Amino acid sequence: MIATILLFILVFGVIVISHEFGHFLLAKANGIHVVEFSVGMGPTLFSFQKKETKYSIKLLPIGGACMFEGEDGLNAKEGEASPGAFPNASVWARISTVVAGPLFNFILAFIVSLIMVQFIVIQEPVITEVTQESAAQEAGLLPGDRIISLNGSKVYLYQEVSVFNQMNKGAEVTVVYERDGEKHSTVLTPRYDETYGRYMFGIVNNSYVELKGLDGLKYAWYEVRSGVITTYKSLAMLIQGKVARTEVAGPVGMANIVGDIYEETKDSPMDVFVNMLNIIMLLSVNLGILNLLPIPALDGGRLVFLLIELVRGKPVPPEKEGIIHFIGFVFFMILMVVVFFNDISNIFFSK
Repeated sequence: MIATILLFILVFGVIVISHEFGHFLLAKANGIHVVEFSVGMGPTLFSFQKKETKYSIKLLPIGGACMFEGEDGLNAKEGEASPGAFPNASVWARISTVVAGPLFNFILAFIVSLIMVQFIVIQEPVITEVTQESAAQEAGLLPGDRIISLNGSKVYLYQEVSVFNQMNKGAEVTVVYERDGEKHSTVLTPRYDETYGRYMFGIVNNSYVELKGLDGLKYAWYEVRSGVITTYKSLAMLIQGKVARTEVAGPVGMANIVGDIYEETKDSPMDVFVNMLNIIMLLSVNLGILNLLPIPALDGGRLVFLLIELVRGKPVPPEKEGIIHFIGFVFFMILMVVVFFNDISNIFFSK
């Protein structure tokens, strides 16, 4: 239990600090005053002041904040025009400061992936075996075929084939593959396997890639790309109502997942290390993408107002923007409560 809590705090701490540090670094570079840099939410456990910035650690390890002077009226008195206030910075300075948070999440994901690929088995999407009487055999696929794309989406790693199959839920798939240097196309419909309880193509990959030279950079990029595509498709399925309640996890659910992975791999410190790296990469990509959505209170929502200012040549009245972001904030607080109870329900009543 203690190990799970510590790992959860470590994983979320790295992701949150990376995101907020992106905002912090660009704010400082643009001369914007940072009022508070905090990790966590809720009551403050520890804090100290350095120059104009308060640094704090809060009770709940599920978020963070980098608050700027003058942002949404923060520390901005009527008629006061501090040169370091957020609204007084140039529009491009504010855009770069807002974008820096999600950008640093993607940078973190790439760095973590670069470390991770040195320790994991990397498999390219090359078929080494085709199962008898399977969908793949019926579609004409053979050992040695390299899968190029699935339904038009390019594939660079074998794991992408597995993830695609899980999300496709048995629907027909157009497979483009390479055989003897020539591209071919076929259509297959995955078959449900009672033994494994899921739809399967009927292909096996027993090969792995040995990294040489700068290969790590390429495969780290492929890992991040795979995480981005998975996140994007998961969001699309969530919006379309194709994701079951039990498949949605918030902070409590993620803590439970971290605990389950730790219990399964605790006998091998290296497996624990690699799995935590993978979770950090995936969650960092998730946070980066979610924060770029054009929703009030998120970085993407703030970017919408900044882009409107760029087009109009003048900002949206601060009081109006503040109200919209406040509504977004209230919405997310309600959503957090709903997700919390969903996590509890999944943990105790769905097993």
